[in-house]
Amino acid sequence: MRLSRLLVLIITSITVLLGANCSYYNRIIARKNLVDGSKAYKDHKFKDAEQLFRNAVSHDPNGATVEGKTAQLFLARTLHSEYIGDRSQKNLAEEAIAQYQKSLTINPEDQSSYKAIASLYENLQRSDDWLKLVTARANNKSIPPEQQAEALTSLAAKKNTCANDITDTEKTKKTVTKEGKQAFQYVKPEKPEDLQTLKQCVQEGTALIDQALATETDAVKNAKNLTPKTMSDTELTKAQDLLKVYESARSYKASLLIQAMRLAEMEGRTPDRDRLKAEADAAKQNFLELSDINKKIQAEIDERTAAKDEAANQAKNGTSGSNKK
Repeated sequence: MRLSRLLVLIITSITVLLGANCSYYNRIIARKNLVDGSKAYKDHKFKDAEQLFRNAVSHDPNGATVEGKTAQLFLARTLHSEYIGDRSQKNLAEEAIAQYQKSLTINPEDQSSYKAIASLYENLQRSDDWLKLVTARANNKSIPPEQQAEALTSLAAKKNTCANDITDTEKTKKTVTKEGKQAFQYVKPEKPEDLQTLKQCVQEGTALIDQALATETDAVKNAKNLTPKTMSDTELTKAQDLLKVYESARSYKASLLIQAMRLAEMEGRTPDRDRLKAEADAAKQNFLELSDINKKIQAEIDERTAAKDEAANQAKNGTSGSNKK
């Protein structure tokens, strides 16, 4: 009886040990595939990179390890790049979407995978899938507010385009002379249904962009107080990523107010038109405020990058000079 128990214990220990070693071995092989695949990708050898990343994924198809998760994402990016190189290979785009979705499922805050899926849906003209993805993102309370805002802004942008397609035509945008100067005058579209569509797009777009702007934090509202020169590289990048989201949102707020102003003019609501014009001008200033801050941040990033490159070149030239001596 004791021997049997000892034998079971030994067999169990060996099994666990072999399992652990197998897992460790798989991770080592996956890491090697990732390194080799990354080099192939960098050298634009996408087919080689694809196979290496597939091999890495095969060692952890569920993405339970860091290596497995990374392999899924790298495979998705490689398939995406191959599709961009040949748009006729839609199967590559479909598989890239599937791999990106795995990464997004593991990490819902993976903004790069979300954007890649949205971009591929648009390239494949899968409008319904795009709308479903972005709407779900806009309503996802578990992700950072700026990620929700970016999705809401994408939806609002579609509504702005819808409105502009109606207001910015030869039949609705007339050139007239006012006080000796040429100006635009907006008139109703010929089809009543187009006017109804315009109203709906302006209304829905405005509601979406207002939702996006409602997520602005103090970090955005007080961005004018930022001093890029005193910020670390990490702080600069983080601030830029955040402010770009709301720079875009503020831009579309101004655009949708302009669409609402055009609609008011079409319907002869002169007081509303004048009020909306004033609001659009104010919204434009809000947008330009963030835009100016982002330009200053980018200028600082560019300056630091140039300084680092210059230092690297000097170090390289110094080393080369020493070798010559």
